[in-house]
Amino acid sequence: QVQLVESGGGLVQAGGSLRLSCAASGSIFSINAMGWYRQAPGKQRELVAVITSGGSTNYADSVKGRFTISRDNAKNTVYLQMNSLKPEDTAVYYCNARVRDLKLLWDNYWGQGTQVTVSS
Repeated sequence: QVQLVESGGGLVQAGGSLRLSCAASGSIFSINAMGWYRQAPGKQRELVAVITSGGSTNYADSVKGRFTISRDNAKNTVYLQMNSLKPEDTAVYYCNARVRDLKLLWDNYWGQGTQVTVSS
């Protein structure tokens, strides 16, 4: 079994910064892409940023220039540095990872989510 545990959410004023972390643990052989998604009340879950094992990144247009995704492959951890936060960034943020387990089977895993609230 594989677990993703997120941390770093909270309440911040507009213009502030937060850093999210997500650590993967368990029966991991390798991890391909890792990413962050978010879901605001009444809206569908949307991609925020994704990073491959080789370090290639992709961002939603709404966060480009403000958010930075990075990962530490040795620690199976992905980070999301969020700067210049806006009230519209308020959402539950979910970590996602494409993992190959010790049986060499690929699967998609999600964290439990962490709340980010940006006040105006």
